[in-house]
Amino acid sequence: MSENQEQPMENLDDLRAQRVQKLNKIVEAGGNAYGHRVDDITPSTVVKEIAPKLAEGEVKKVRVAGRMIARRIMGKSLFASLRDRNDSIQLYVQKNIVGDDEYAKFKELDLGDIISAEGEIFVTRTGEPSIRTEKFELLSKCLRPLPEKWHGLTDMEQRYRQRYLDLICNMDVRKTFELRSKIISEIRKYLDSRGFMEVETPMMQPLAGGAAARPFVTHYNALNCTMYMRIATELYLKRLIVGGFERVYEIGRNFRNEGMDRKHNPEFTSIEIYQAYSDCRGMMELIEDMVCTVAEKLFGSLKFKRQDGIEVDLTRPWRVAPYKDLIKGKMGDDWFELPLATKREKAKALGLDITDDMDDKAVTHEIYDKTIEATLIQPTFVTRLPAYLVPLAKRCTDDPELVDVYELEINGQEISPGYSELNDPIEQRSRFDQQLIGRADTDGEVDRIDEDFLNALDYGMPPTGGLGMGIDRLVMLLTGEPSIRDVILFPQMKLTKD
Repeated sequence: MSENQEQPMENLDDLRAQRVQKLNKIVEAGGNAYGHRVDDITPSTVVKEIAPKLAEGEVKKVRVAGRMIARRIMGKSLFASLRDRNDSIQLYVQKNIVGDDEYAKFKELDLGDIISAEGEIFVTRTGEPSIRTEKFELLSKCLRPLPEKWHGLTDMEQRYRQRYLDLICNMDVRKTFELRSKIISEIRKYLDSRGFMEVETPMMQPLAGGAAARPFVTHYNALNCTMYMRIATELYLKRLIVGGFERVYEIGRNFRNEGMDRKHNPEFTSIEIYQAYSDCRGMMELIEDMVCTVAEKLFGSLKFKRQDGIEVDLTRPWRVAPYKDLIKGKMGDDWFELPLATKREKAKALGLDITDDMDDKAVTHEIYDKTIEATLIQPTFVTRLPAYLVPLAKRCTDDPELVDVYELEINGQEISPGYSELNDPIEQRSRFDQQLIGRADTDGEVDRIDEDFLNALDYGMPPTGGLGMGIDRLVMLLTGEPSIRDVILFPQMKLTKD
């Protein structure tokens, strides 16, 4: 008899009611269906390592704990599969070893129940490492049936909304989030070993600065003032550079009240890094070395395949391409000399939504944003961007219309921007003023100048290199996941009426 699957035709409410009846029987008999602490647990992976190394006649007893995900009953004995955080291990339960009463209790367990078991490690005739169970304990009764084994939890909406169920059913999903944790850990190790200090800055701020994005707005009752969930950590981290912390970084959540798609979630994780006495090129060297070091450490490779089979190769050195060169490569060498009307027509011919109020700069960037960025699959530092796009970066010394920055594109999306940071308070104020010209007060974006940040710059900030990186997008790249929702444990979802 096999119990690897729940019966899909039964009503889920009826199945839960049946399990509640079993729970009540346990309680009425004086038992406890929700147990207590368990010590000296041996992971399933360790049991599997020990089993083939046991000498003939050698006895090794262990205690394991986990969720029962499968069971086969064969008269007076049964096999059960117990899954813990890393893997699963087989339990062999015999009536003549555990006794009639305990064997009957084990048969009453349901798939999904969390139990502990103790016994002797052995290897079956088919070579399966197993535990000859001598005793067991129910630790937590599962009242809802798990998804049917062979089809599993395949509905993407349900997987995102009920991530706990997704993690129970899909070991590959668990591995993705274990890798995410390791990636962040290795980033920290990399930076800590190079003298950077991890810091924390406010998530709730009186001004939403450091990026051009729509913030989430709240009200602070105690101070009777409007506050914003941060859209970036930049301005506070630069204050720390002014204060004398020469190498700082922060890994944390940012919040942007904007759309959701395959690449965007309104709540996302980023890292920002600032290094005094460095510049844009120093940041390019840092991000390239950091990403490659982490990739080689965790994956042993710099080559990663997407789900469509296309390979992304992180082998150094990474390509460097000025913004204007990419535009010319797409639109022709004479693009920047063409009249605005001609540019609009050429852009419309590409299928872009070009309106009559879009100026030269807007048309050009629409071409980059919609037709060029997605083609940059291999690592590419897009450099020397127009100054109006980046109000917090230094101008290029040979062309004041451009700023000394990079946008690192990998797999067709921006992974990291980096700057030679603007440290002139007079020019910074002018840039802020230019950014506000023509902006409506009701557009919900950054609409006020951070005077305290400008005051900090007045005290002097050393030449500084800074960069940001989307952690979620990096994890997507290294794990091959196609959507940002696949690398965020609890992505934002539309509220249901239920």
